[in-house]
Amino acid sequence: MLLTAALPQSLYAQQTDNTLETIKKSGVISIAVPQDFPPFGSVGADMQPVGYDIDTARLIAKSLGVKVKLVPVTSTNRIPYLTTGKVDLVISSLGKNAEREKAIDFSAAYAPFFNGVFGPADLNVATAEELAGKTIAVTRGAVEDMELTKIAPASTEIRRFEDNSSTIAAYLSGQVQMVATGNVVAASINGQNPAKKLEVKFLIKNSPCYIGLNKNQPELQKAVDDIITQAKKDGQLEAIAQTWLHTSLPKDF
Repeated sequence: MLLTAALPQSLYAQQTDNTLETIKKSGVISIAVPQDFPPFGSVGADMQPVGYDIDTARLIAKSLGVKVKLVPVTSTNRIPYLTTGKVDLVISSLGKNAEREKAIDFSAAYAPFFNGVFGPADLNVATAEELAGKTIAVTRGAVEDMELTKIAPASTEIRRFEDNSSTIAAYLSGQVQMVATGNVVAASINGQNPAKKLEVKFLIKNSPCYIGLNKNQPELQKAVDDIITQAKKDGQLEAIAQTWLHTSLPKDF
């Protein structure tokens, strides 16, 4: 069930005092989620939201012992929905930066979002130095192209392609041993071509996703952080990653 209406002003006033207490009393948590950014959030065949962020939102609600109301948002309105009291949390592939930290607080990281080097399981590469003598595909001018150029040994054969589709095709057709790309792109490859499954060899640039919450909510922040920590320990986040990213969480996540 989707919720789009704003919360009553009286309830918003309570939220600014103690959002967690308000959530527990009402028995419902309102969470902003993406609707057009698979695999983090999209609309399924039954017109219901599905994805990594949706499963995480349901995990948070279940752990708090309350029901969840999912609010579809865009990248533009997700933070305003939080700061104006339309939602209690934002779980929408949200990266953390200094500008955003002026407006809202962030949980511990709950989802990996990164550029990295990917390859088959039987290829033993774990560092940039071990790319020596290997072939790797990358999309020309992308972040991973610029970063890979800085760290790859001179003997690495970097083959540059004009778009992600060509880069992916080069790997799937066996033209190269590895590919440097984003983990979302790798997830798409793994979902469509399990026989050519990619695993993370190492990260090039890391920008994980965080849950956004309003400022000055220490009780809610601690509760969310504790849930994430436990979900990492007991494998619940790993299961979500396997479902939607078709790979394990990074070892140092």
